[in-house]
Amino acid sequence: MQVQIRNVRGHYEVYAADGSFLFSADTHREVMEELCRITD
Repeated sequence: MQVQIRNVRGHYEVYAADGSFLFSADTHREVMEELCRITD
């Protein structure tokens, strides 16, 4: 899954390749954990 991760004012926003919003997280680690969870 290709995503774009943006650091926005101290938190992370994750977008799909088409630009649609997927989720936000407080840390990069949380981003990676959530990406693993949703792609399994």
